[in-house]
Order: sequence, then structure tokens, then C-alpha cells
Amino acid sequence: MGFPTQVNVQAAPAVLGDFCDSNPRATVNAGQGALVAGPNGVAVGSFAWVNPADGRTVNNYGSGVPDGFVHRNQQGIITAFLADDTLLLPAGYAMTLFSAGGFWAKNAGASTSSKGQSIYVNNSTGAVQFGSNWTGASVTGSIATDVMTGSISGTTLTVTAVTTGQMNVGETISGTGIASGTQILSQLTGTAGGVGTYQVSGAAQTVASTTITGSYGLMTVTAVSSGALALGDAISGTGITAGNSIIAFGTGTGGNGTYVVSIGQTISSETITVASGTLLPNWLAASSGAPGELVKITTWPVVSA
Repeated sequence: MGFPTQVNVQAAPAVLGDFCDSNPRATVNAGQGALVAGPNGVAVGSFAWVNPADGRTVNNYGSGVPDGFVHRNQQGIITAFLADDTLLLPAGYAMTLFSAGGFWAKNAGASTSSKGQSIYVNNSTGAVQFGSNWTGASVTGSIATDVMTGSISGTTLTVTAVTTGQMNVGETISGTGIASGTQILSQLTGTAGGVGTYQVSGAAQTVASTTITGSYGLMTVTAVSSGALALGDAISGTGITAGNSIIAFGTGTGGNGTYVVSIGQTISSETITVASGTLLPNWLAASSGAPGELVKITTWPVVSA
């Protein structure tokens, strides 16, 4: 036990991520190999998304509505030297997501929650606030479709030229003679995302040099009017397909630079609105709590005070 550094006048109502009631709960059905924490680990007591590229790895960031809540099931491993507790599931650790039930979550917003309030999740952290959405960003940028020239021998893709965008692990590719559903599994050699060789999914195939189009796109941000960009943020603007979102950093890390987006399309430079949060349609606050305090959240009906 660590040395106490403060004294509270009241006992904590719970621990972040605990069940807050005994109502029925539901878990997310896992595919083959179960669900495992992603490369950055997964924070307990927050919402998380299953990576659509593999259907297995779970992260505290993603686009749209999250797949479930991370319950405190004492399933973590304390890896830090001399640490006495942790709320982080380490990378690769098997885990469970809950799609329904009642839990204790931290009010990460700036206002006190009230019973029956709507809940908004931050798409880059999985944290929640109540009553209003998270502040996003406004930027100037363009989007390019991922287009390359390359060939496939067996399960090796050789890219010889880049027209626009870049290749990304998890991206589905298409082109003359390429088997439907072929995905990039890893980069073997060459410039990151560019000319080089890549391991692709599926059975061996032989494809002569052809134009290859990826399912993702590359957004280039040239100016930021307000806010900052983050993984999982949804983007919108003139001509931008609904549901497009930031899925990986390129050269940008919140400001100017490049970002991998989930839908490849060609958009000339324009004002792009970046949304940092998403309304949770089936979740409500079941108690009041000031910023930083624990709040009951539930998918069950709430009787307002």
C-alpha cells in the first residue's frame, strides 16, 4: 500500500469501473481468439472500441458509438515497479466489454451531472461527460484517396509508385485481378506507407502491375482555426462522406500534418469540422456527480429526481 497523501471526509462510493447496481448486464460477443487489449493497453472504467480491421483488439479510441464499457473485473496485471494498483489492462491481455448494465464512471466534463442526463463519450479517450458534447476542432484541409501502382506475387504486394495517399496496415485494397477483401497485414520493406513490399491477406494470387486503390484516405491539414485533432474524431464538410473519421496519425499529432481517415475520397482544400465526441444513445446518468467525481451510468430506465 502506498503512503497516504490526503484524507477524505467521506468514503468513496465505489471504484472506477465497478458495477453500480444488480440489474441484468450484457457483454459484447467476441470473435475467434477473444477480445484483447490493443497496443496502448485499455483503461478500466471507460468506453472502448473493437478495431474493425481485425475484430479482436480493443482501444480507448475509435469512430462513432463505442462497442462497450470496460468493467473493473480485477483482471489486470500490475507491471510498474513497486506500484500497488493499476486501472490499465496491458497490451494483448484478454478482456471483456459490456454493452449493457450499470457502472461507475468518472465525470470527465466541466459540469455536474444530473439523473437522466445524456452521456457523450470522447472518441479519443473513451471518457464521458454529461449533457453536452465535447468541444471539437475546425481546420482547413484536403483528403486524397490512397492510390498506388503495384503487383502481387503469392501474398506479397510490391508497390512501385505512389500516386496519392499512402498504404496502411489493415487497409483493404482493390484493383484489376486483386481478390475481393484483400487486406494489408504488414509492411515488409521500403518507405513507410510508400514504395516497398507488403504482406497481404488471403490465398496466394498473381496480379500483374496495375493501379491499386486503398479503402482509406489521407487527410492533409494546413491550418487549425480552433481545437486539436485526435484519434477517433469524426470529420465532416462539403462532400465528405458521413462516418469518415481519423484512424491513425501520419505526420500530424493534433495540428497541421497528415492523418489517415477511414474512408478514401478526393476532397479539395476546404473547412473541415472535427467532432471529438459521440452521443451514447442507450446510456444515461443515474446519479449526480461534480467534475472528477464518480457517476452511475446505466442502460436501464432512470427515474429523474
